[in-house]
Amino acid sequence: MKQYTRIALVALVIISSISCQPKKEYIRTEGLIFGTIYHMTYESAEDLSDTIRTTLNAFDWSMSTYKETSTISKINRNTSNETDAYFRQVFKRAKEITAATGGAFDMTVAPLVNAWGFGFSKKDSVTQAIIDSIMPYVGMDMVRLENDLIVKNKPEIMLDGSAIAKGFAVDVVADLLETFNVENYMVEIGGEMRVKGVNQKKTNWRVGIDKPIDDPVVQNRELQEIIGISNTALASSGNYRNFYIKGGKKYAHTISPFTGYPVEHQLLGVSVLAPDCMTADAYATAFMVLGYEKSMAIAQANNDLEAYFILDGDAETFEIRFTEGFKQTIIE
Repeated sequence: MKQYTRIALVALVIISSISCQPKKEYIRTEGLIFGTIYHMTYESAEDLSDTIRTTLNAFDWSMSTYKETSTISKINRNTSNETDAYFRQVFKRAKEITAATGGAFDMTVAPLVNAWGFGFSKKDSVTQAIIDSIMPYVGMDMVRLENDLIVKNKPEIMLDGSAIAKGFAVDVVADLLETFNVENYMVEIGGEMRVKGVNQKKTNWRVGIDKPIDDPVVQNRELQEIIGISNTALASSGNYRNFYIKGGKKYAHTISPFTGYPVEHQLLGVSVLAPDCMTADAYATAFMVLGYEKSMAIAQANNDLEAYFILDGDAETFEIRFTEGFKQTIIE
C-alpha cells in the first residue's frame, strides 16, 4: 500500500506542476512605427507587447531618416560616421543584394528619392539638370564599412534604408519572439511579414496579395490572390499606391539607380518569399527596378527566393506570373 501511495503522490505532484504552468494563447498586438501600422499575432503564455514596442523604438533610432539624431541621419548629414549593430546588419546585407542584382538595389538613391518627392525631404520640380547633378553620388561602391565606421568616397552620398529596414525590423521582432520560445507567430509591419508555425486554426498563415489598383489611401482594397505560408517571410512592392500625378503624368515611387528616373515598365507589383524579411524586402524593390524578365531569371536561379509578378495586361486585365515554388502556396 505504501508503494502505491508514493506513486499516487508523485502523480499528483506532476499533475499539479502541469496545471500551474501558464496557459499559452494567441495574442494580438498592433501599433504605429516607421509611419506605418504593425500587426502581430503570436502564441505565448505572456503578453510581449511592451517588449516588442521597446525593440521597435530602438530600431527606429538606428534606421529612421525622419529622426535627426538617428544613426542613419547622422551619417547622411556627416555629423558622425559611427554605426550600430542594427545599421551594420542592414548595410552588409544591402551590399550583398546590390551585387546579386547588378546594382538594382541601391541604398544611395536617397537624394534621388528626395528629389522626386518620395523621401524625407522634397523638391518642387525635377529637371534633367537636377538628376545629372545627383547621379555622381549614386552607387553602393562609393560607400563601405571600415572598423564599424561608414566611409564615403564623397560627403554628398546619402543612404535610404526604406526598402530594406522595414523588412529587417520584422526579422528583429520575429527573432525576439523566438528568444521567448514562441513557435507560432505572424509579424507584419506595413505589409512586410514573417511567419512561423500555424495560426489559431492550426493551419498555415493566410495572407492576401493586393490587386495593383491605383489607390494611395487604400480605400478600395481588392485581393488578387490568397496564399498559405509558414516558416518564411513575404514582402511586396508596387507602384500602384505610392505615386503622384503631375502635368497629366504618373510618377512612381520606385526610382531606378541606373537612370535617376521613376521606373516605367510592364511590372505593376511583385511579392517575394525568402527565409528572412530583410532579404524579401530588398529583392522586391530590386525586382521593381529590373522589371519582369530579369527578375524572374534571378528568382529562378536563387533557391532561397520565390516570386509572384503582376504585369500590366490588355485593357483592364492583369497578367500573372510566378515561380514554381510560389505556386505551391496559392490557395485555390
